[in-house]
Amino acid sequence: MLECVINISEGRDAEVVGAVAAAAGNHLLDVHSDADHNRSVLTLAGPDVEERAFLVVRAACTEIDLSSHAGAHPRLGAADVVPFVPLGGSSFADALAARNRVAQRIAQELAVPCFLYGPERALPDVRRQAFTSLMPDAGPPAPHPTAGASCVGARDLLVAYNLWLDERSTLDDVRRIAGAIRQPGLRTLGLQVGDAVQVSCNLVDPLRLGPGVAYDLVASHAAIVRAELVGLIPAAVLAAVPVGRWDELDVAPDTTIEARLEKAGLDGGS
Repeated sequence: MLECVINISEGRDAEVVGAVAAAAGNHLLDVHSDADHNRSVLTLAGPDVEERAFLVVRAACTEIDLSSHAGAHPRLGAADVVPFVPLGGSSFADALAARNRVAQRIAQELAVPCFLYGPERALPDVRRQAFTSLMPDAGPPAPHPTAGASCVGARDLLVAYNLWLDERSTLDDVRRIAGAIRQPGLRTLGLQVGDAVQVSCNLVDPLRLGPGVAYDLVASHAAIVRAELVGLIPAAVLAAVPVGRWDELDVAPDTTIEARLEKAGLDGGS
């Protein structure tokens, strides 16, 4: 079984997000929308998630016009990031194969250029180099006029996590903090989000460097107002967090991938 965590460039229009999410059918485990980022994260899983992922990408490219998009988070396309992740019973090779097939299908059927990430290069490298020193791996050589481009990847489980700082912190402060704590296993951005600032984190090795570690690293530099889990968390990562910190870190049993798979009636786990 594979998971696919699709990031779309719409977080304000609930009707658009709903129309895109509906394409996932019963493979949809979670939707997390952020109006300031103007971004939604759709978590899909299931034995035939590859087909559902393509349908979600197609809906996003139909419903979202990137030419009028504004938001705090960096983006290249309407269906901005499409990573495949191996869960129980699947291998990284399975995720790579799904990535390659879906990227080719997006390019051929939707005329949307696709950049691959995974073993070849990291997602931040694609964002920096796209359409300059790096050309699409599939599809047209220029962005689609309304759908932009898609970054289609294969990766292991990660946790997306935001830490909001108090009003004393500035954008310069949060960028400095993000740079200071960035390390293998922890990717960070310092962002202005509305009237507030946040450290946006990708915990790419969450069993070693989990939400509590990220929280404490940021807290050593500035006061944190709140934590925000984006999407779902593996049960093994939750198990490593003391129960007394669950509320502070915005994690709970019902935010695990395994709990949502069980609720959806899908077999498998991480």
